[in-house]
Amino acid sequence: MEKDLTRHATAGTEENEDDRAGSGAGPVKPVGDPTLLDPHLDQAIQFEHSLTFTQACKLYPAAIGWSAFVSLGVIMLAFDPQLLGNLYAMPRFKLDFGYEYEGEFIISAPWQTGLSMGNPIGQVVGALGAGYPMEKYGRKSTFGACVILTAALIFIQFFARSLEVLLVGELLGGLVLGCYAVIAPTYASEVCPLAIRGILTSYVNLCFVIGQLLGNSVCAGTSKLDDHWAYSIPFALQWVWCAIILGGFAWVPESPWWLVRHGRNKDAEVVLRRLASEKVDIGQTLAVIVETDRLEQELEMGSTYWDCFRGVNLRRTEISVGVYCTQVLSGIYLINYGTNFFNLAGLPTDQAFNMGIGFLAVGFLGTIVSWPLIVRYGRRTIYNSGLALLVVLQLIIGILDCIPDRPSNVVWAQSSLMLIWNFFYDISIGPVCFVIISEASATRVRSKSIAVATAAQGALGCAMTVAIPYMINPDQANMQGKLGFFFGGLAGFCLVWAYFRVPETRGRTFEELDILFERKVPTRLFGEYVIDHGTARGDNPEDL
Repeated sequence: MEKDLTRHATAGTEENEDDRAGSGAGPVKPVGDPTLLDPHLDQAIQFEHSLTFTQACKLYPAAIGWSAFVSLGVIMLAFDPQLLGNLYAMPRFKLDFGYEYEGEFIISAPWQTGLSMGNPIGQVVGALGAGYPMEKYGRKSTFGACVILTAALIFIQFFARSLEVLLVGELLGGLVLGCYAVIAPTYASEVCPLAIRGILTSYVNLCFVIGQLLGNSVCAGTSKLDDHWAYSIPFALQWVWCAIILGGFAWVPESPWWLVRHGRNKDAEVVLRRLASEKVDIGQTLAVIVETDRLEQELEMGSTYWDCFRGVNLRRTEISVGVYCTQVLSGIYLINYGTNFFNLAGLPTDQAFNMGIGFLAVGFLGTIVSWPLIVRYGRRTIYNSGLALLVVLQLIIGILDCIPDRPSNVVWAQSSLMLIWNFFYDISIGPVCFVIISEASATRVRSKSIAVATAAQGALGCAMTVAIPYMINPDQANMQGKLGFFFGGLAGFCLVWAYFRVPETRGRTFEELDILFERKVPTRLFGEYVIDHGTARGDNPEDL
């Protein structure tokens, strides 16, 4: 029998006078009073839905700024594996750390695998490890601790003069870097209003692209140096981001959702006032947070890792895991080996570095182009159509590789198609993934749900990190462009899954999403399902 989702006071709930939500106009309505709660919440929900993107930017400039600031950690997360992928093509690094093969120095596939495992392993262990401190100590404290640890572990990478020492630095550093992939989208979704939530959660993808682009650009600039500074300078530049973050860390606001869940309503009200302009009714915003948390408690959604797989949360976790893993299965890990891939495909070293930079530059442009599309067309349409296009592009790359003797114009055509592939990846499944994992998860288990999705993506990343060097290295499979068949096929399976499982979450408050998932609304009906906020009852899916 369906649970009654009509708003009412939670039995036994008591509020101190100081913890009542209110701001600006008149007396504060107690959150536990059922006769006063609905009108206040209805006004807040109507305000959320009526707010345009431009209005939200004007009313919440601080929320936008702090969300972008916390996402800087993702730049460090993306910079590190991109740096390693470029080092494998850097002449001085190969000379100092590699061995001679057919007249050229290379880094062996086993060592490429070992060194590159630090980041995906970190996403598995670090992401799962981040869930507990994020819930116990808050998003801000966890973020600060991770930045301090990252700054300390960079010393190992900077002073490494052997592959063994560098491996230790990458593994330890990766454990901390994996936390940023959980912190950033969680924080962005919890400090921003509905109208800009999609943009700021997708901004996480732009930070990935920025980190990768900087990794390529720095290595392209230092690759011509003929001493250890060719690779030491890129490692040292990671301290710049740590210094920037630590310089502004003291002023970072805590997540108001986390504060409410820990009974600190007064602190949450102060934070909400910092995040919004004086024109925003903070009392309404706080009431929505309190009510959404109460609703999830009523629905027994819990707040542990086990709760991510219980009841209705299982479907929500599946969606988060699926969209994140699709990134790996569609071929995104090739970016970490982009320069090396272009080099082995037949491009000269200089042109391979330039192509690697261009590869990421179009990704940067693609992410920005995705923002108006996300606002206008939502999540499901962009995700599925973009994924379908990626499948086609990968298969074309594979077909071109079957041309006998692979003339030079084919190599350039494949490289150009990879640029186009990355552009559409960063229009669709790249940024939209972070929007979906932030919206599909319940607020009480959001950090843990995103952690599970990140860990699953990292586990697949480990498999790809093992496999890709063996697939592209000349002393191994030397598949070159035939990788298009491999990733195109995997992406095709992901497309079938996404069509049947990824719903449209655009324009829904977190409370509305709780109701939609609780009622097991079919995927295809999510976007048009009607909820009556007076009773929290909607039409049955069968009646639509």
